[in-house]
Formats: sequence, C-alpha cells, structure tokens
Amino acid sequence: MEIVVVSRHTEVPERFRRHVEAKLAKVGQLQPYAQRVDVEVTHEANPRMAEVAERVELTLRAKGPIVRAEASASDRYAALDMATAKLLERLRRHQDRRKSRHHGRGEHGEHVPPPMPEDMMSTEVEDEAPSGPLEPGVAVERQLGDSPVVIRQKVHDTTPMTVDDAVAEMELVGHPFFLFVEAESHQPAVVYRRKGWTYGVIRLNATTHPAMAVESA
Repeated sequence: MEIVVVSRHTEVPERFRRHVEAKLAKVGQLQPYAQRVDVEVTHEANPRMAEVAERVELTLRAKGPIVRAEASASDRYAALDMATAKLLERLRRHQDRRKSRHHGRGEHGEHVPPPMPEDMMSTEVEDEAPSGPLEPGVAVERQLGDSPVVIRQKVHDTTPMTVDDAVAEMELVGHPFFLFVEAESHQPAVVYRRKGWTYGVIRLNATTHPAMAVESA
C-alpha cells in the first residue's frame, strides 16, 4: 500500500512521515485491497484558530469505494490520531455491514457496492458564470451577483445503486447525506443520516412534461 503525504502552507518533516506510515499500518488489515492512502496536512496561520490549526485529511483508494476521514487539532500528531481513528472505524463499520448482508443473503453472498470514481479529489476553479456541463471531479465556484453568496458546483460520475449501497458509501466518506441514482427506478435520490443508526431517503419523481418532450424532440 502506497502512502502519499502532501502539505499545504506548511512543511512535513521526515519524522512525521515515518509516524504516518506506522499509524496507517492497520489500514491494510481492514482493507486488504487498499492501493494508496493520500495524507494531506494543512496548517492554518490564523492565530484565532490555534486550537484547530493543524488539519489532517486521509483518503483511502482501493478496489471499491473511496474512504475519507479528517480531523483538526492544535497539534498535527493529535489530528492524525483522530483522523486515523475515524478512518479505521469507517472501515470496521463497512466490514460489519458486508458481513451482515452476506449472512442475510446466504450462499449467494452480498452485493458488492459499485466502485466510485477513481479520483474524487477536486480541483477548484473560480468562474463567475460557468456554462455547459462541468468536467467530472472539478469544482467550480461563482458568486451570486453582488451578494456574498457563493455557489459551488461539481459533477461526479456514478452508476445506479441500491439504498443499502448508498448508505454504505455515505458512511465511508463521512458525509451527512449522499446523492445517488437508484438502481430499481433509475431516478435521483438522497440518503441522509438521522439520529443514532437511523437513515432517511428522499426520492425525486423526475418525469418530463409532455410539452417539454415535444419541444426537445
């Protein structure tokens, strides 16, 4: 498993790099197909943010879903410890979900979630008026007129999946919601985290008005 350490607004000494490699050694035990872990270390120079000045973001890439975790602290070693704990916990929960689903489906085994895009790291580009479809994986930000409102747009490649798969993907990236295309209906839907171990699903009835279909034809 390759470990790539990059930094923003700071320098990363060799001692810390060795510590990262030792800390992430357990990842391979929970995810034997892990190919690479990207470690991004960011330093916030604002003295008012001294308690969270060091941020560590981990992105695990494997033959399957991308897993992310991040944490901030006054010390980068502490931030790494917290981010690693989150990453390992998400891997354990994903492993438990797969075992549970495998047990429920008997000898046929579980349905493996479809792989997410190989590289979901965004390249942010500022553009006041982006036109046409966005390139997958590229984030575009624009200001709404003269207001302080900033709208961020991004496109991801995906494949239809079940609600169970969408929940698993959401847990792995650590987001409170996950947008996907439902495999059965082929319509857009969102799963979101509620209290405890409960989740919600919002589906869109994406139908085309007859008049619009005639005009587009």
